[in-house]
Amino acid sequence: MSLDAAINKVVTTIPECLAGGYVDITSGMLLSVKTVDSHPAEVLGLVAAATADMFAGQNVVAIEQMFKKARGVKDDGHHYFQEIIVNSDNLLHIFLRGKKYPDYVAVFVCRKTANLGMALTKARMGMPEIEVAV
Repeated sequence: MSLDAAINKVVTTIPECLAGGYVDITSGMLLSVKTVDSHPAEVLGLVAAATADMFAGQNVVAIEQMFKKARGVKDDGHHYFQEIIVNSDNLLHIFLRGKKYPDYVAVFVCRKTANLGMALTKARMGMPEIEVAV
């Protein structure tokens, strides 16, 4: 199954999901996207760049390194931030770092009325299928 097909399939399983995407946080590129509405390419590019900043931005990396040093943990490339949930005025944004490919993040956007627990569970359940498609 292609990455686009996997994203499309997972989006249909998440309650009230309006969009899904897959971001390479090393490059900040959006590798796949499925939305119910059309959005300008510039907006989608900014979403990908913002996702990269949240997981691998300079300040986030510095914080991770400081915590590892303070705890005496070897810097083995493991990242602390695995999932980020953002509630905006009208939407619920779910960001999940890949387990198999930690430099990639799936992004799902749902209506604010979606049940957070169910949306998060369904997004998590879909990650292995997305990662197989990469």
